[in-house]
Amino acid sequence: MSENQIRVMVIDDERIVGKRLRPALEKSGYEVETFEDAVAAMERFDREPFQIVVTDIRMDEMDGLEVLERVTDRAPDTKVVVITGYATVEM
Repeated sequence: MSENQIRVMVIDDERIVGKRLRPALEKSGYEVETFEDAVAAMERFDREPFQIVVTDIRMDEMDGLEVLERVTDRAPDTKVVVITGYATVEM
């Protein structure tokens, strides 16, 4: 990893999402780590923050809004992108 390379964390409990996003992001020059478990992802984030976090909104142990809150509390400059396959007007 170069010093200036942007690090992206992808969190989604469906493996296929990380499998598809990782190569696309790496092709654009980002360093990418994928996680299916939001709790494990946040443990990793606590050790070494990322510049961008992409997270699913609907997950079991910790949902995307909890991830958003935790990331912004610890690293306010980190950008968080919340995604979902279950979009509704309320969401």
